[in-house]
Amino acid sequence: MSIKAILKWTLLAFTGIFIVSVAYVMATRDATNARVAQQIRDNPEGQLAQKTMLLTLEDQRMYPVNFLREGKHVYLGIDGLWWREFVDATQPVTMFISGEQYIGSAQTILDDPERKAEVFSRLRPKVPGWLPDILDGKLVVISVEE
Repeated sequence: MSIKAILKWTLLAFTGIFIVSVAYVMATRDATNARVAQQIRDNPEGQLAQKTMLLTLEDQRMYPVNFLREGKHVYLGIDGLWWREFVDATQPVTMFISGEQYIGSAQTILDDPERKAEVFSRLRPKVPGWLPDILDGKLVVISVEE
């Protein structure tokens, strides 16, 4: 077998493994989110619910996310690509925090690295300093309505 053929089959094998891995992650993510959401609903005063809230977007997608609430603002650090939902304009969201339902407007902050660093020092104090910014998530600020 030639080196070219070996490389071709190796590339095909890695591609297949990658596709199966991505499919597995996507299939289990929803089940994991559902389990976390149920734990937060069942025990709103529990340890998990003290640092994780349920965020529901306008299209009814729901995400359990770590949060930091300070006054009329809730801060999120979003690692997935769904932070883009909040880039062009504020978007309405619903939050389930410690057994209470809140409504707010979410906006991704991309142009204020000092604010992000300051908020993340409290929201994510254990993130390694050497982690490149591109991998460190985006700051989303939610203004809570009265």
